[in-house]
Amino acid sequence: MSLKVVFAGTPEFAKLALDAILDAGYEVPLVLTQPDRPSGRGMKLQPSAVKQAALDADIEVAQPLSLRLDGKYPEDAQAAKALLESIQPDVMVVAAYGLILPQWVLDLPTYGCLNIHASLLPRWRGAAPIQRAIDAGDTKTGVTIMQMDAGLDTGDMLLVHEVAIHDEHTGGSLHDDLAQAGAAAIVEALKRLPEDELIPESQPEQGVTYAEKLHKSESPLDLSLPATVLARRIRAFNPVPSCTMPLPGLEQPVKVWQAQALDQSTDAAPGTVLAVSNEGIDVATGAGVLRLLELQRAGSRRQPVATFVQGWQLPA
Repeated sequence: MSLKVVFAGTPEFAKLALDAILDAGYEVPLVLTQPDRPSGRGMKLQPSAVKQAALDADIEVAQPLSLRLDGKYPEDAQAAKALLESIQPDVMVVAAYGLILPQWVLDLPTYGCLNIHASLLPRWRGAAPIQRAIDAGDTKTGVTIMQMDAGLDTGDMLLVHEVAIHDEHTGGSLHDDLAQAGAAAIVEALKRLPEDELIPESQPEQGVTYAEKLHKSESPLDLSLPATVLARRIRAFNPVPSCTMPLPGLEQPVKVWQAQALDQSTDAAPGTVLAVSNEGIDVATGAGVLRLLELQRAGSRRQPVATFVQGWQLPA
């Protein structure tokens, strides 16, 4: 059976899934994505990654501000409803779309709406599962293909692909690995869907955690925390929202892009610079020593520490 798939998604994570669905030969008559947003130096309106991919594939694109018929933008919702009803999709695939799907959307496709979620549910429901998994010290994560319901990532699980979290993973690199895993998983799910080979499994009540949205206010590093915790946070928040900290002699905090926790202790107050060399800037923390390896001054580029220290005059 050849499925008629409507796709709803916005960022690069979703684009990879759309590309995979198209490469697998599925008919995608419509793509839903977020409205264009201002970006770049000129703050010109830019299409989302998914919109650009859809346009390149000559697929119709809809960008409603809302899908709630009784919400703030009922005209947008009504237009989207009429469009979807005219298409009569077999299934809707949703990946990082950014709009809440009301019940009428969930009920419209023959097989409902399948979501590609970047965690091993029920752990890390919510907006930022990739970064929160690294920040918490998880050793594995993955993607879950979920049958969407009205709750926040609470639907039945249909397919799970695990992905190991390595010590080198940043929020950015783990995002890329999970995007690839999600693209492969959704194609597998679509192949098995018409044959009733996907057995819905309710999410267990044990182990539910929520991945809150990332906030810029989380960027400043709390150096009273252990060095191991800080090193994980720096990895998790690379590239967004990034981590910052003050250094002596500099008016503005620097961004810290890479660091490691050293296996040594110190009695110095958290934030004290203990040593400076081409190998790293060693800083005391609440427990242990954090070695800074890649930094960025305000208004400058990212620099390896050997380059950074050449232009940094550490006060006596």
